[in-house]
Amino acid sequence: MGQKYSFGFSDGLLAEVAGVSLTQLHWDVQAIVKAHQAIIPVAERLGVQPPKPHLAGFAYCHLASLGAEIVFPDNSEPKPLPLLKTAEEIDHLQEPADYLVAPLVQKRLELLARLKEKYPETVNSIGHLYEGPVTTAMLLLGEKFLYLIYDDPARAHKLLDFCVTSALHYACTIIQFLGGKPQPGPVGIPDDFAGLIPPGLFNEFVLPYWEKMYQGLMATKRHLHSELLHSDHLGLLSLVKIDHFDPSADQYLTPELLKTYCPCPFNLSILSWQVRDLSEEQLEDLYRVLSFFHPETISFSLCRLSDEPKIRRLLKVARQLA
Repeated sequence: MGQKYSFGFSDGLLAEVAGVSLTQLHWDVQAIVKAHQAIIPVAERLGVQPPKPHLAGFAYCHLASLGAEIVFPDNSEPKPLPLLKTAEEIDHLQEPADYLVAPLVQKRLELLARLKEKYPETVNSIGHLYEGPVTTAMLLLGEKFLYLIYDDPARAHKLLDFCVTSALHYACTIIQFLGGKPQPGPVGIPDDFAGLIPPGLFNEFVLPYWEKMYQGLMATKRHLHSELLHSDHLGLLSLVKIDHFDPSADQYLTPELLKTYCPCPFNLSILSWQVRDLSEEQLEDLYRVLSFFHPETISFSLCRLSDEPKIRRLLKVARQLA
């Protein structure tokens, strides 16, 4: 069986080719339309399908639905601000009566409807359904959550339980609103901050909440994305029956460590900074080295138009090995 690969275009590239800002791709339908049209020639040159029209990637819809403020710096990634100032406020957390009334959620739903009028094939989404439990807890409380698991474990559990319960309810609400129906299928959980919890505390503060999310989402196949795990964490993935692991830009997990310790199939990635800094020849060599470790998929993307020749070279080798 050949080596599978995954390729895509970053939102930053879409903004570049259209001559608009990344922020406009979150809020301006005309800018999104312009980006969709501008990327088609690039896709044709590379021999790939252009991405469907979509709102710029956004991970914090669930947080916004809870009342968290999200800041959108110009030409940069959105940043959520902590909703909770003190741990004591956890005791007063309540789910919203309606997950869709938050102004940011309403605005993105409006933009999605307008975009679908122009392009019915538009991706039917206003952003990620949720972040993982630990990541959500960190985004709601800030770094104080890391001390809370030692100083006040009962409140830490209370917050994690709220994060999971509210995420499940938000996901169900938005799926139904967009015309879908919650049903069994593959489920992915992105929990980048989970690796900040030591392996010795995973059984208490991480694994039960992953399990609750997978079960609540009726997962038939369990995917996990996390970028801060260490090799000592990997064996724990089997305890919640993870079927596939994506370390993406995890700085602690080399291909060698993944091959040795990961109990399930995994992805490997060629990162944007590697595409930027390495030559075409070095990138081809890197791709061949990564394929030696037999990842399920090797992922890479075009993030700057000036890197198009390098991506063409990567696509060539990827197609050969596939």
